[in-house]
Amino acid sequence: MPKFAIGQAVSRVEDAPLLRGLGRYTDDIKLPNAAHAYVLRSPYAHARIAAINTNAAKTAAGVLAVLTHADVAAEQLGDMPCLIDLTNVDGSPRAQVPRPILANGFVRHVGDPVALVVAETLNQAKDAAELVEIDYQELASVVNAVTATQQGAPLVWEHIPRNVCFDWEKGDKAKVEATLKKAAHIARVELWNNRCVVNSLEPRSALADYDAATDRSTLYTSTQGPHGIRDQIAERVLKIGKKKLRCVTTNVGGSFGMKIFLYAEQCLMVWVSRKLKRAVRWAPDRSEAFVSDTQGRDNFSVAEMALDKDGRFLALKVTTHANLGGYLSNFGPFIPTYGTVMLAGVYKTPAIYVNVKGVMTNTVAVDAYRGAGRPEAIYLVERLVDVAARDLGLTPDEIRRRNFIGPKDIPYKTALGDVYDSGDFPDLMNRAMAQADWNNFAARRAAAAKNGKLRGIGMAYYIETCGAGPSETAQVIVDPGGKVKLLLGMQDNGQGHITSHKQILSEKLGVDADTIEVLQGDTDITPAGMTGGSRFAATGGAAVTNAAQQVIDKGKEIAANAMEVARADVEYGDGRFVVAGTDKTMTLFAVAASAKDAVNLPANAAPGLDAIVTETLKAPTYPNGCHVAEIEIDPDTGKVEVVRYSAVDDFGSVINPTLLAGQVHGGVAQGIGQALFERTVYDEESGQLLSGSFMDYAIARADDLPGFEISTHNIPCTTNSLGIKGAGEAGAIAAPPAVINAIVDALHGVTGLKHIDMPATQESVWRALHNAKPAKAA
Repeated sequence: MPKFAIGQAVSRVEDAPLLRGLGRYTDDIKLPNAAHAYVLRSPYAHARIAAINTNAAKTAAGVLAVLTHADVAAEQLGDMPCLIDLTNVDGSPRAQVPRPILANGFVRHVGDPVALVVAETLNQAKDAAELVEIDYQELASVVNAVTATQQGAPLVWEHIPRNVCFDWEKGDKAKVEATLKKAAHIARVELWNNRCVVNSLEPRSALADYDAATDRSTLYTSTQGPHGIRDQIAERVLKIGKKKLRCVTTNVGGSFGMKIFLYAEQCLMVWVSRKLKRAVRWAPDRSEAFVSDTQGRDNFSVAEMALDKDGRFLALKVTTHANLGGYLSNFGPFIPTYGTVMLAGVYKTPAIYVNVKGVMTNTVAVDAYRGAGRPEAIYLVERLVDVAARDLGLTPDEIRRRNFIGPKDIPYKTALGDVYDSGDFPDLMNRAMAQADWNNFAARRAAAAKNGKLRGIGMAYYIETCGAGPSETAQVIVDPGGKVKLLLGMQDNGQGHITSHKQILSEKLGVDADTIEVLQGDTDITPAGMTGGSRFAATGGAAVTNAAQQVIDKGKEIAANAMEVARADVEYGDGRFVVAGTDKTMTLFAVAASAKDAVNLPANAAPGLDAIVTETLKAPTYPNGCHVAEIEIDPDTGKVEVVRYSAVDDFGSVINPTLLAGQVHGGVAQGIGQALFERTVYDEESGQLLSGSFMDYAIARADDLPGFEISTHNIPCTTNSLGIKGAGEAGAIAAPPAVINAIVDALHGVTGLKHIDMPATQESVWRALHNAKPAKAA
C-alpha cells in the first residue's frame, strides 16, 4: 500500500513549518504602513447611549479616524445578518434582531462595540479611546435564560415580549402527552448545560488592505471559510459587491465553531481601510476576546421519559430555554433547534416532543461550539437514561440494552425523522465495557474506599448527525511540470486537512504526496466552502475523490487519442495510463502535456487535464460510540480526578488513524473541561462577566486528564462514496455525560443525589457531599 494511501497513520505534513515557527497566522502578515485599530466597548450590560463626543479623540496624537454609529448611518451600511429563520409554534416568524457593527443607541452586553479608533500605533489608539466621552444611561439587565422569560423581567429588546425570540417545536406533542399520562414510570431531570467560552489558541483577528487602483479590498482574517465572510461583508454590510472584496485565511490556530461567523471587527477593518485608503489591523487581547467572541451552550432543560414496567422507553418530552445572548449570531437560532434531532439518541423511543424557547439576554451572543447542539442533546438524553435506570433499579448498561436500536433494525427512522443507515450500538457498548474493565469495577471501588476515596463509573452512548450543510467543491488540476493542484473551499483549522486530502488524492491518482499542492483559504482562487460539523471528509473528501476520478476518465480519452488506440483499451494505475496488453504507456503528467493539444482532447473538452466537482450529501452521516469515565472523589476536598477514560467509536471509514485519535483526544479534553471546570459567570444584577479571564475561568490542563484508551469498531456508512462518518465532535459530545454519570455514581451512595450540574467543580462537589449528609441522615 502506498505511504500516503487512505487508512495510513502518516504524520501531518502541516507540522514541520509550524514546529519551526514558520506558520503564517493573520497576525504574522505584515503590510507596509498598516495602521492599528482599537474597539471601544461598552462597560455596561444594558444601557442607552445618550450622547457620544469624539472631538478630543479625533485630535489626539497619531489618530486617523474615530467612528461611531453616526458614521455607519451616514453611509447607510447594513446590519450583520442572522442567517437562520424559524417558525414559531403559532406559525409566526421569529423576532427580528438588528445587529449593527457599532452600537445604535443602546448597548446590550458588556463588550458591545461602540466606537472604532484608528491610529498609527495601537497605544495611540488606546490612548485616544480614553478621550471618547460617552453618556451611558444604565438600564436593568438580565443574564439568565429562565429568569429572562418571567413576567416583569427587563427587556433586552422592547419589541420582544418576555425576551422570547422564538418558541419552536418538533415532534408529536399529543402522542407524547397521552403516553406520559398512562406510563408505568416517569423519569425526570432538570439540568443546565453550562455556557462555555471558546478560547481558541489563536484569538480572532482581522487585517484589511485597500488597492485604490482597482477600488478593491483584501481582508486577511482567521475563519473556518472565507467565502461566507466575504459575501456577508460585501453584500449585506458594506454593499460594495463581492468583486470588490477578496478574503484570505492563512493558518488558523483553533476555531471550534467560533470562527465560522461574521463579526463586527471584520466589517470595520474593511470599511475603515477603504476610508483611509491604507491597511488597518485589529487583534484582541484575551480579555477582549472573552467579551466579543461568540460563546457556546447555555441551555436549561426539563426532560421527562415515560417508561413501561419493564424499563422500555415509550415517550420523551423536553422543554429547553436556550440563551441566545444580546444579539443573534449568524447561526444562533439553528444550534439549539437543529441539535434536538439527536434527542432520539440510539434508542427506540416511539414518540418524542421538544419545545425550544430562544431567549435574549444581556450576554455575549451564543452560537455553535464544538458539536453545535448535539452535545447538548446527548448530554440531556444520557443523563436522563441514567436517572431512569437508578429509579428502576437497573444497571446503566441494562437499561440501554433494553432500549437500543439493534443492528437488525437498521436502517431505522427515529421519532424525529432521522434515518440511521449503519451501526451496531449494543456491540460497541459491550466492547467499551470490556475495554474499561467494567465488570471488575466493584473491586476498584472497594480499594478506593480503603484509601478514603469515593469512586464512580459512568458511561454515555452518543450519536450525532454530520455532513449536513452547504455543498463542497474540489478542483483538481494536473500540471505537466509534475505537480497536482487541489483547490478546496474548506479551511483547515488545525485538524490536518492538507494531510488527509493528500492521502485521498495520492491513493486515487497513484502519485507521490510530495507532488500534490493543496490550496485553500483565498476567495480569489478557491471555490466556496466551509469547515464545520465534521463535514470535511464526508463531503469534501467525496468531492476530491470524484474530481480525481473525472481527471482519470478525461485522461483516458486524451491518452487514447495521443497513443492512437481505443479508449476502452486504456487502463490507469500508479500514475500511468497503460494500453492493455502492450508496452504503450504515458504518465499522468505526460497526458497533462498532451491535454494542451486540441487534437488529443475529447469532443467539446477544454484544454488541460483538470476537473471540478461539487458534492452535496444526500443524507447525513451518524458517527456514534460508547465512552466510559471512571473518577475518584476526595470527600474532604471535593476534588474530582478522572482516573480512567475509555472510548470505542464508530467513525465509518478512516483516512488517517493518527489524525482521528487526535480529534478524539482533543474532543474528550474539551468535554472533560466543560464537565469539571468551565464556568461562565455573569453577575445577575449588573450583567458583568465575572469570569472574564483565565484567573477566573478554568480550562482543563494536562495534569487534569488521564491517558485515554481509545479504539474504533468502524462500520462504513452508505451516504457518501468514502463511507466516512466524521470524528471531530465525538469526544466533546460523549465526555460530559460520561463524566457526570460517573460523579453521580460516586455521590449517590453517600448523598442520595441523582444529578449534579456541570461544571462539577471541587466546590460544588464538596457542597453536594456536605449539604446532603444531614438530609440523608434524616
